[in-house]
Amino acid sequence: MLLDSASLYFRSFFALPQSMTSPEGIPVNAVRGFAGMIAQILTDRAPSRLVACLDADWRPAFRVAAIPSYKAQRVADPAANAEEVPDTLTPQVPIIIDLLDALGIATAQSAGYEADDVIGTLAHQETGAGVEIVTGDRDLFQCVREQPTPVRVVYVGRGWAKAEVIGPRELAERYGLPEDGLAYADMSVLRGDPSDGLPGITGIGEKTAAKLITKFGSLAALVEAAAAGSKDVPLRVREAFVHDADYLAKAPLVVRVALDTPIEATGEPEVPHTIADLDRVRALQERWNLGSAVDRLVAALDPR
Repeated sequence: MLLDSASLYFRSFFALPQSMTSPEGIPVNAVRGFAGMIAQILTDRAPSRLVACLDADWRPAFRVAAIPSYKAQRVADPAANAEEVPDTLTPQVPIIIDLLDALGIATAQSAGYEADDVIGTLAHQETGAGVEIVTGDRDLFQCVREQPTPVRVVYVGRGWAKAEVIGPRELAERYGLPEDGLAYADMSVLRGDPSDGLPGITGIGEKTAAKLITKFGSLAALVEAAAAGSKDVPLRVREAFVHDADYLAKAPLVVRVALDTPIEATGEPEVPHTIADLDRVRALQERWNLGSAVDRLVAALDPR
């Protein structure tokens, strides 16, 4: 089980009221929500291994160098390249990391990469067991596969109660794509994503992108056919490819998750059945007024 941690604690922050505070009045809604969600995940999905994946760099230099508009609209301080994060969320992230450490839940990150890349690498490298990725970000749909081990996305875009398990078949049914996660990434290159500063190819929306990828099997095959002047590629698409040639050449590097990042991990991925430091967990619970969410998480890890 790979957790897209930032996606989950952002969701928790906006789902729960900021009236949930520490004794000093510091909001802890994201911490409580994140802890509660992990407890629910452990209870409902019962993974044998669990890793909370973190952003070491939310806007990696290699992606910005390729497409400068990548996530540019989210930059609060261009000089510092700092992400625009709610002021009351930022102080909660170290508390989350402290709590994970005290519980004995493993974390992973990679210098210069996003959590998506860490997730992509760990999923890609797994050859012994099925993998589930918990996220509210559809970009990770590109990781689903059947072989050598199944990888699924547990998509929580509408909350845990309405979580959807997405595999190659579900992806194909939803978007009209081949049963291959990479086809989703190829479609995303063509469609673009304004929320990430990716313009896409002029005049190509999601449905057209999906039809083109399905027809040609991959973005590479489509681009090759267009360059050869194939009449199977509509003229307007060939013209758009020429007009947006620079974007088309660079976007795959930005859209596709990395599969070979150097992982920096803390702890062991095996789900602990005894709390690493229960006294510290209880001290954090009291210090930050984390309430029953931590009780549920402790019980999910150590039900004795």
